[in-house]
Amino acid sequence: MNNLVKILLNLIIVGAFSGAVLAAVFSVADPMIQANKEKELKESIFKVLPEAKDFKTLEKVLGPEEKVVIYLGVDEARNPVGVAFKADGGGFQGNIGVMVGLSLDYLKLKNIEILDQLETPGLGDRIREASFKDQFKGVEVQPKVEYIKYKKPEKPNQIQAITGATISSDAVVKNINNAVARLARAFPKEELSKVDTSAADPAVKPASAEVK
Repeated sequence: MNNLVKILLNLIIVGAFSGAVLAAVFSVADPMIQANKEKELKESIFKVLPEAKDFKTLEKVLGPEEKVVIYLGVDEARNPVGVAFKADGGGFQGNIGVMVGLSLDYLKLKNIEILDQLETPGLGDRIREASFKDQFKGVEVQPKVEYIKYKKPEKPNQIQAITGATISSDAVVKNINNAVARLARAFPKEELSKVDTSAADPAVKPASAEVK
């Protein structure tokens, strides 16, 4: 009985120590992880809005659990050049997060960048490849973006799905369509045109402009 008590006490002590170590590591690592994610997000804005030299963050709450965040890109003269926003939604394995660049008239996509994905290696994760992402440049969002299989797009609102990864391709398209619809509800074009862009977010610079 005494040996059993000793074993249990040792297990408790080891478990408590391991938990304390993990908590300490997390407290140090988590801020770094969050900072890296924030840096990646900001850099992706300039990838999907290549004409932008700065941006202004706009937020609006549509409901108890729905907050819409967009980034209004501006050029050197502080003229708006497009809108960027993140489109999240479920894929085959987990969330797929897409940074989307959209024209000011809400009619055409400029670029997309995949930020988050856990899709199957060699299949669904090919949504990160330029051959897939580049298809979205100039694609019309009215009517909704569509995907087709096994052949080249025939309409200005279509892209070609990745062979063997239809679910992942479909998820990207659905995420974009849903996010565009939310954007239009939260920030009508007429309202967006009235935003003061004389001062954008502080200390924001495109990755290409950073001093090495």
